[in-house]
Amino acid sequence: MTELRIRKRKPGAGRKPNEVPTKAVRLPLPLANKLLDLKKQNKLKSDYDGELGQFFLAKALSSKQIPFFESRIQAGLPSPADDLCEGTLDLNEYLIYNEGTTFFVRVTGESMKKVGIFPGDMLIVDKHIPPSNGKIVIAGLNGELTVKRLEKNEDSLFLCSENDIYPDIQVSKDDEFSIWGVVTTVIHSLA
Repeated sequence: MTELRIRKRKPGAGRKPNEVPTKAVRLPLPLANKLLDLKKQNKLKSDYDGELGQFFLAKALSSKQIPFFESRIQAGLPSPADDLCEGTLDLNEYLIYNEGTTFFVRVTGESMKKVGIFPGDMLIVDKHIPPSNGKIVIAGLNGELTVKRLEKNEDSLFLCSENDIYPDIQVSKDDEFSIWGVVTTVIHSLA
């Protein structure tokens, strides 16, 4: 008679239960590869509740020329407006400096409201621009992404909030830290 051996499951083996609901989505291949790399490096958390929502690639699929009036608009007393259109403006050329290194991301959270970044706003982020002191950046810190102002001095690095109820974050040498890009533009709808 053949002996039947039952394998015992190792403690902690198998798929972990996840309280956060999941959904299969289609992602552009470069973003999917970046997320898989982060997962391999254990820099993604399943209970992520950061300040960034959806990511979008910045690629101009088509150009749309929109009328552009060169005259300035008074924010004080009204002045007569010019009736002549000076030409057209392509927002891709105006807002995206480096197409291959630019992406869009939607904001959640209120830690940057003093600089005019609110929940639901779209940020244009350029990975080609060097992150320097005082720039607003998209940073990865211990597996979470956030938008903050970068502050450096001789021996310290901080991710600073622009809202008094959120503390600044000092980045230590033990933290997993990376900068995904520098924020170049905030798109804030008034409608």
